[in-house]
Amino acid sequence: MRLKFVRTLLVLALLGNIIVWHRIWRLYATQNTLQLLTPSTVTPDPSQKSNHRRLARLMTVVIRQFEVFENDVTSTVDSVLNVFPTIPILIVSNESPYPPLELDFTNETIRNVKLINLKPEFNRPFDERNPLFYIRTKYVLFLPDATRLATRHVIQEILSHVEKLGVVSIPIGSETLKCIDIDLKVKEWSLKLTEATGSVCDGVNGRHATILETKLLRKLTDPFLLPFTNALYIQTTALGAKIHILANYRFNEGKPLYKSQQSQWMLEQLNQRRERSMFETLGIKKVTRASNSVDWYGCSRQTSSCFGSVVNGVPSYLYENRYTPPCCLSGLRKVAHHVFDKLEEVGIRFWLEASSLLGAMRNGDILPWDHQVQIGVNRDDLERSPWIMKAMNNPTVDNLGFVWEKASDGEFFKVQYSKTNHLTVNILPFYTRNGSMLRDAWFLNNKDFPEQFLHPMSTIEFAGRQVPCPNNIRDFLELKYFRGVIENPEIPGKLSF
Repeated sequence: MRLKFVRTLLVLALLGNIIVWHRIWRLYATQNTLQLLTPSTVTPDPSQKSNHRRLARLMTVVIRQFEVFENDVTSTVDSVLNVFPTIPILIVSNESPYPPLELDFTNETIRNVKLINLKPEFNRPFDERNPLFYIRTKYVLFLPDATRLATRHVIQEILSHVEKLGVVSIPIGSETLKCIDIDLKVKEWSLKLTEATGSVCDGVNGRHATILETKLLRKLTDPFLLPFTNALYIQTTALGAKIHILANYRFNEGKPLYKSQQSQWMLEQLNQRRERSMFETLGIKKVTRASNSVDWYGCSRQTSSCFGSVVNGVPSYLYENRYTPPCCLSGLRKVAHHVFDKLEEVGIRFWLEASSLLGAMRNGDILPWDHQVQIGVNRDDLERSPWIMKAMNNPTVDNLGFVWEKASDGEFFKVQYSKTNHLTVNILPFYTRNGSMLRDAWFLNNKDFPEQFLHPMSTIEFAGRQVPCPNNIRDFLELKYFRGVIENPEIPGKLSF
């Protein structure tokens, strides 16, 4: 009886264990099924989090291309944060945007987003308005307004190209980017733009984003200069950097902007002012467009000349390792042609002198570093010119706006481009005595010379026309200067480039 009771207890205990283990198995199976049906409840892969953070530490996003009167900056920032919630974002503006951007910069959730106003203000130190102060990453992504970032994977691939290529551009939307060759001649203050083929360029036309290394950005003269990216690519060209178009990748377009005629007109006016200011800042005075049209910046007949007072015969720009600005050379040619015409009209004998003759011998034009044109005349012929006679007493303006005057620093005459622009042709009188051509008085350190150099006179190509000159030009110039001057001229102040 007692044995039967023990057996019954053992059977019941075994059945209880079977039921408990069955319930545990059912619960485990149900949880696995729920996890398969609801992937959002799966715990994220730690490697993805670390990859995202690594990319955020590698790159800073800069939004520079936007207008305060119409923009999509807020949505552009949101699109970046959706992909990289912790990535540094700098919004760079020349002034405080008004109306204000719809971003709450006091919100801790966007503490990695910063608005930088470049405009100087009292009680704001320079570092606070210097975007470079806030960039601590290896790369910088310049993202135009109304752009939407692609996936993290695409950004990672693009960054791998930057590591190899240096500077890359990524099209936005359906835009087809065009390569531009930039022929920048800093010494000559000039820039020539040419459309090119291929994907390796000096500059890029078309709507695009640009990624480059921060160390390159820090080498630029003015890295946030507008219009962007025109100014950026001129400066990278000066450093020898090339832009690589990644046509196989694209960022998405955001909100359409500037659809009204008023917005388009405002944008066009802004770009024109910014372009002029950019060329002035970078010291570019001649721009040859891809259409071969030429634009001049910085000097015209109505503006002052390209340089101030000339001390000891050395213009200030020579100390900056630059030649005479091309608009000055162009103006000098016009004054010279005018003086040649006026002297020829009344039969005054004249010839190219000194550095002007040296320029004619070297390259048929004004020397690249010269700031004036010099011609010699026979003193006995001066009274034939009504303009020179009037200039004896007071400066006088002729019927074409050129100013004739007697120099205050020597016995010679000057003809200037206009009342405002003092680009000058110097008329230097000589007279004959005992077979020599002597200076009428001290002027411009010109030396006397034997009269035989003018009997007979010759002609030479100068500034686009044939001009009278002494015969035996080499001997004449070596008498004026030194042996071998044609091959090895000295720049004023004995500067060397």
